[in-house]
This record gives sequence, structure tokens and C-alpha cells, in this order.
Amino acid sequence: MSDDNTGPERGHDGADSETQRARTDGGVALDPWGSATVADYRELFEEFGIEEFETLIDEVPEPHYLMRRGVIFGHRDYGAVARALANDEPAAALSGFMPTGDPHIGHKLVFDELIYHQEQGADTYGLIADLEAHSARGLTWEAIDEHARDYLLSLLALGFDPEEGELYRQSTNRRLQDLAFELGSNARFAEFESIYGFGGETSVSHMQSVVTQMADILYPQLDEPKPTVIPVGPDQDPHVRFSRDIARKTRYFRVTEAFASPEFDAAERVLVRRVHDEREAWADDPETPRCENAAAWLADADVDAEFESARASAVEKLENAGMEPLRPRTRFLDRNADEDAFEALIEAVPGEKRVFDAHIDSFELDREDAEELAREVEVDNGGFGFYTPSSIYHRFMTGLTGGKMSSSIEASHISLLDDPEEGYDKVKSATTGGRETADKQRELGGKADECPVYELYAYLLANDDDGFAEEVYEECVGGERLCGGCKEQAATLMKEFLADHQEKREEAEELLADLDIDLDVDGSRRGIPGDEE
Repeated sequence: MSDDNTGPERGHDGADSETQRARTDGGVALDPWGSATVADYRELFEEFGIEEFETLIDEVPEPHYLMRRGVIFGHRDYGAVARALANDEPAAALSGFMPTGDPHIGHKLVFDELIYHQEQGADTYGLIADLEAHSARGLTWEAIDEHARDYLLSLLALGFDPEEGELYRQSTNRRLQDLAFELGSNARFAEFESIYGFGGETSVSHMQSVVTQMADILYPQLDEPKPTVIPVGPDQDPHVRFSRDIARKTRYFRVTEAFASPEFDAAERVLVRRVHDEREAWADDPETPRCENAAAWLADADVDAEFESARASAVEKLENAGMEPLRPRTRFLDRNADEDAFEALIEAVPGEKRVFDAHIDSFELDREDAEELAREVEVDNGGFGFYTPSSIYHRFMTGLTGGKMSSSIEASHISLLDDPEEGYDKVKSATTGGRETADKQRELGGKADECPVYELYAYLLANDDDGFAEEVYEECVGGERLCGGCKEQAATLMKEFLADHQEKREEAEELLADLDIDLDVDGSRRGIPGDEE
């Protein structure tokens, strides 16, 4: 989940699990600690179930320019956050930064996304993933402290309001570590193997840092459960999916749609819902359709090939239910509740209901109201009541020399700490999407979609001015804009941005000094073996 620049499958308890396909043979492999680029973002929609952001953007209040320009291209359940913000309801945003080097313009994407959500009214959290940096990357605490300071200064300089949000580092946040300990009881080594490829050579500290990241993602909900978004690059999606599974596993109750006493899985519910909707065609009395008659009709119905196996199991369950009425209801499944919490839920469910040993069926509550009731009862009885965290995904910035922008390749990126003149020179030396000659550029137009310099305009230099970004694009592909002048303009704007940003960083020094965040290595930590440079 820290920024260093599928359809669900069944989980162990019947809940939807999203972690099982984090690593694939062929296709896309997402490694949170790797350096691979994602060549085809559309593969992420098919491989991992990431949804296209453009289908949701009309629901987003005052969408950020990164959203409007397609830089933020995907999401998981961001609609819940967008609706909360639009209705002035509680919401949160959190992202972390692994301090392995200087913050650069690729990291600015996440800084901007956090600040945007803060401005929209979300409780906003920025964290330094120092435990991850130490365990996964082997950085010394001295180096971590230095880089952490630089990340925080840039975040503050760009507009993060620490009085309205929270900044922390993993190693000094005791509440976070206590939460990580609790969440660890829901994590299994087999999941670390499946999601991250961990094996016998993986250190326990590295695994512990992953559980700490799960706690980071859920930390904004400790005081009050609320929709929470994690802005990240797509390489961090394994962390997001794991956290979503962990959040579900902590819940006291799971709420599902049901139609009779049997428990149907997601695919079976699709079929049984269809059977109920078409009961006029098969039921002797459509007001009280019977399960065994539903089974007979479903056995002969036309279904898509993908539902054939679900059809067989659904038919068997309906047959076993016999003459029981097929009647829609909302079901509360007891997952982790103790006796007191289960009894409290029984008492809280209004109207007609049926109580079983491990579930309660409500015939009057819809799914949304049932979810809220289950959460209220859980929190009142000592549970977390977590909302499943949401996420948004931004495209990687192309390096100025081509390929992925990388902190380890000096010429590929512009550090937010670079001297403005150095930033100017790097842009002037950047690769472009131009043609071989000026004449061909005028004739055929440039390839703005493959140009790192155009990305600088779209991601940063045009700021909130969509008209300017569009003008650069159209002039490029139309052959009016040549690379020399385009780079000169971009280099000048970059120089101005860096000068302004570094002036604001100096102003943020005093603000950072007043924050309750430890940026100095203490004596006890100096004694940890391996801390020497």
C-alpha cells in the first residue's frame, strides 16, 4: 500500500475473497515491491476485477483533474466514498509512502489525491511506511528518518492540512501496532504465499510489515467505521485486496440475499433470483412458490455455460428444501459474534424474522439497511464494524528516458528536491513522442500518447487547466507543436514549479516541527543490529 512509485473467488468461510489471484501465470503479475510496469491497464479489469473509473466519474463531486484526464483509471468500490462525500457523510482517505529515496513527481500524484479528498471533507491520513522500508528494503533507520522528513515536507508544501488530517509513522504509532496484532489473527501463511509469493526464505519482519499495512488501511475506521479510499498505483493492489479480505474476516456478521433456508453462493443466487422472478411461468401459486417446483423448472431452464456447475448445486439445494416457500429475504450470517452480540442482533432486527442457530432471516429489511444494522450492533458489542476499504488507481508516470519512472534512475525522474535549473535541464533532455524530422511532425503529427513530456503537462504542469492540457495535446497530434518548443515550455514550467514548491517546503519546516511526529532516531533504535551504514 505504500507508494514506491478478477472477479472475486470464494473464501474459506464462504465470503467473497479477492486475494487468490494476486499472482498469475501469464497475464499480469502485481508485485508491490517490484519495478515492473503495467503495459496494458485493461488487463487489470479482466485479471483482477478492477473497475473502470470513467463509468463512475459522474457520481464524484468536483472530480480532480487526474480523474477527469483519465490518469486515475480504475477503482474498487469507490462509489461508496463518492456518495459519502457528495452527501457530507463521514469518509476517509489514506495512503502511505515508503521512504526509500527522494520524493519525486510520480509521488506527487498520491500527494495530490490525498489533498483532494481532504478538501472534499474526508478524514485524511498520510503515513511513513518505515517498518516496510526497514524490513522489505533493508534501509537503515537513519536513512529512513532523512527521507521521511522530505516526504512530509513536500506533502505539507503541496497543501495537506495537518490540523484537519493525521500524519504518522508506523514504528511509533502504538494504536496501529495493536490493531496489526489483532488483524494478524485473521492472516494465514498460505495467503502470504498466494498473494506475495512468500516462502521459507521470507523474514518474519517482512510478513509483519504486511500485516501492519493491513492495519494502516483500516486505521481510519478505528474511531468510527466509514467508507475509506486508498489512492495507489496498480502495483499496490495486492495489499488492497488482502485488506478487503481481512476487513471481512473481522466482521461479526455477513449480510446476504437469501430465498429459502439453504445458503446459496453468489453464482447460485443469480440463478435462484431468476427462478423467483419467473415464478409466474412455473409455480402453481405464484404467491407461494415452492422450492421443489423451482428446482424442477431450473433443471430444464436455459442457462449460460458459466452457470452450469452452479445450476446443478442450486437444483440440489432447492430439492432438499422440498415444499418450503421460495421467498426472498435478507440474511444475517453469524461469522464471529459471541452470544451476546447475536442476541442483540435478534432483538434489533425489526418486523417479521426467523431465527436459526447461526443466522437470522429478515423479511422486511433491505440489504443496505441490514448492513447498517449489523454494523451498529457489532460496534455496540465491541467489534470494529469495518467498511470494506475502497481504492483508486493511477497510471504510472513514464520516465523521462522512457520506461517506468524510477527513483534509482536519476535521469528518469525529477525529484521534488531537484534544483529548479536541474529540473529544467532534465525536461530539455527528455525523450519525446515526436517524429524523426520537423517536416514529418508537421505532416503526421506527434505521438502525444507515447510522450513523457506530454505526460508532464497532463499529470502536473497544466494543473487544473483542462483547456491548456487539451490544447497541448491537439497541437501535438495536429502537427502544429514541435518538440523543441514544447520541451522549452514544459522545462520552463517545471523550473517554476520546483522553485515555488521548494519555497513552500521551507515555509513548511516550522509547521513540521510543531507536529507530534518523531523524525529523529532514538538511542534504543541505534542499538538494533544492522543499523550501521
